[in-house]
Amino acid sequence: MQTCLFCRIIDRQAPAKIVYEDEQVVAIEDIHPQAPVHLLVLPRKHLASLHEVSAEDEPVLGRLLTVAAKLARGRRLDVKGYRTVINTGALAGQSVFHIHVHVLGGRAFHWPPG
Repeated sequence: MQTCLFCRIIDRQAPAKIVYEDEQVVAIEDIHPQAPVHLLVLPRKHLASLHEVSAEDEPVLGRLLTVAAKLARGRRLDVKGYRTVINTGALAGQSVFHIHVHVLGGRAFHWPPG
């Protein structure tokens, strides 16, 4: 989808600081970080939101989470804890409609998130 910002980033048609990539996912630094570490893990396959996924997407959804954990360990966020978030829909805070996992760490988080 050429109108999707994350698809353009994945295709190297828009700038981003890529911190990880493999055949299924790409991870970037968030341009508006909400924590000292704020990464986004994106599937290469365009899926607008979690609401849109099906059983055939289970492997890539699992990959998003395992890469999120790997990146958190690589930044030693696992020592004190980190948060992973998937926003689904505008009311939940989703602003780019390409599913992605936020990996946030390096500060204390509170519950409920707000």
